[in-house]
Amino acid sequence: MKLSDFDYDLPKSFIAQDPVTPRDSSKMMVFDTSTGKVEHKVFRDVLNYLGSNDVLVANRSKVIKARINFSNNGKFFEIFLLKKIGEKTYECIVKPGKKFQVGSDFMMIDGSNAFVVDVKDDGVRVIRFDTKDDPEELGRAPFPPYIDHSSSSMDDYQTVYAKEKGSVASPTAGLHFTDDLVTKLRDKGVMFEKVLLHIGLGTFQPVKTENILDHKMHTEFCELEGSSAINLNEALSDKKRIVAVGTTSVRVLESSFKDGKLIPFSGETDIFIYPGYEWKAVDALMTNFHLPKSTLIMLVASFLEHKGVKNGTKRVLELYEEAKEKMYRFYSFGDSMFIY
Repeated sequence: MKLSDFDYDLPKSFIAQDPVTPRDSSKMMVFDTSTGKVEHKVFRDVLNYLGSNDVLVANRSKVIKARINFSNNGKFFEIFLLKKIGEKTYECIVKPGKKFQVGSDFMMIDGSNAFVVDVKDDGVRVIRFDTKDDPEELGRAPFPPYIDHSSSSMDDYQTVYAKEKGSVASPTAGLHFTDDLVTKLRDKGVMFEKVLLHIGLGTFQPVKTENILDHKMHTEFCELEGSSAINLNEALSDKKRIVAVGTTSVRVLESSFKDGKLIPFSGETDIFIYPGYEWKAVDALMTNFHLPKSTLIMLVASFLEHKGVKNGTKRVLELYEEAKEKMYRFYSFGDSMFIY
């Protein structure tokens, strides 16, 4: 499979810089894979597509303030926190980073120091912070580079059910939910289960190899708790529909499925889902509109084929073109797609 197969053109005007208000008024493309029918709704209309036979599985991870600016010899740099690996010690990306080798130190905005203790083969730096407070409190919202003139706050970049800090990007499929919508879904009998995946390089690192099979996923921490595994296995036995809210929830579920059932899991995953993957635990998918050539659009193409769509790669690109014609907003603060 070629990386270029997953490419498409997207003028910058389609890239959402801020979320809509209220959150559940975003557009939602609904794709019924059994009939091929495409509908154009708003997200709160999901109430008409979900009921007591559905289990929504959402990622409870909370975004940290991962972008930290500092100066060194009069020049400005940025540390991007990727993953906490020890007490005030993180894997990081430093931009520009070539001069920061093992032993390099620099002063943070609070006057404390930070030290490079290791440089990995992929250029990731391991940095230990000698700060009085949590290093994450020195940072700001880690909006992606394509969100370059946003007026949004950190709260806008969190889901309403975010709980455990650890992600450096938002599980954006969940940004469309409001507390009121969650209550209404529960009142309809929709079950909610929470999983955990702390988003890092594994989710958003660009694919650079033309043969996508040569791409190496970075690991990310994920967790499926025992109580959730029990509830989800009961739902599977009862033939209920497992609806993954976002690609990160998909990756937790698929990483946790062994020997015909979901098992409690807590650890690193590097699962890479692309066309040809054999799906095990997901029946429907809520997701946003993703970057060209990304592992996320590959996952969506794979899911379409799992649902019986011929040539999922071609079809997902056709759906994206239809979204452009209907003036959908793309990427993190953009609109939603519901595939079932």
